[in-house]
Amino acid sequence: MGSDSDLPTMEKAIAVCEDFTVPHEVAIISAHRTPERMVDYARNAHQKGIKVIIAGAGGAAHLPGMVASLTPLPVIGVPVTTRQLQGVDSLYSIVQMPRGIPVATVAIGNAQNAGLLAVQILGTSDSKLQRQIEAYRHNLEQMVLDKQKQLDKLGYQEYLAQM
Repeated sequence: MGSDSDLPTMEKAIAVCEDFTVPHEVAIISAHRTPERMVDYARNAHQKGIKVIIAGAGGAAHLPGMVASLTPLPVIGVPVTTRQLQGVDSLYSIVQMPRGIPVATVAIGNAQNAGLLAVQILGTSDSKLQRQIEAYRHNLEQMVLDKQKQLDKLGYQEYLAQM
């Protein structure tokens, strides 16, 4: 992440990695305040065995794009909500990459989806992770079906009152 103020957002990606028992590291690497550290990290990440990078940043949000320009690894950008523009500035900074330097991007503040996408990417070469993702998706489906049963049982007004 670009700053420690991004940690409350990025915590959800960390939690996904922990839930799926995916080894991970958490680092503060600013594209603007520690550019040499960013270059070193991005250029060498694949040599350290890293397979996917999730980069969260707010405001100018250059970290995901700059890292993507320096590494052969897939990079997932997480636009962090900002006070001034509610993260739209971050989103635009991340998604407006030039041809040839892709950055996968999730919704503003949705580091959980970044974590899930990273697990899915890793799952392309790890059948255990694929099965875990399948079980996770099945659980999501079951939650929705259970909610529907409850809605049918209570009716919408009572269901709404219990929300």
